[in-house]
Amino acid sequence: MKPNIGISETNLKRSTHLLSAMLANEMILYVKTRKSHWSVSGESFMELHKLFESQYNQLELLIDEIAERIGKLGGKTIGTMNEFLKFSSIKEHPGKYLSSKDILNELLSDHEWIIIQLRKDIQESSAKNKDAGTADFFTRLMEQHETTSWILRRYLN
Repeated sequence: MKPNIGISETNLKRSTHLLSAMLANEMILYVKTRKSHWSVSGESFMELHKLFESQYNQLELLIDEIAERIGKLGGKTIGTMNEFLKFSSIKEHPGKYLSSKDILNELLSDHEWIIIQLRKDIQESSAKNKDAGTADFFTRLMEQHETTSWILRRYLN
């Protein structure tokens, strides 16, 4: 049954497409953060190991919230690695094992990329799709990524 929530079917489809792309980005970032947790080494090993664990746990919760938001809007949630890779604008780097500093830089770059994308998605959700709920949802996601970016940036100063 299609939702009757005051948003046109076209706008619901556009919103679920934005959410699917964000879900894919979050999933790829989750995998990259998990890999960072597994492969970090060096002087601050334990501190970074625990930091990345807390970050991938946060991402796991965000991923679930995005998937549920898609369902609330009547969409079907993507769920295979193939789909995540297809929809994501964040890229993986198979076979690369980075230094701790390079891991921090790459994760920071990915979080900042998501923030930039979320700013665009907030505007599109609000102005074009007339979907204040998704705009608000994206704003909360953006704020969480801003906090994570700030934490990663502090390690690099």
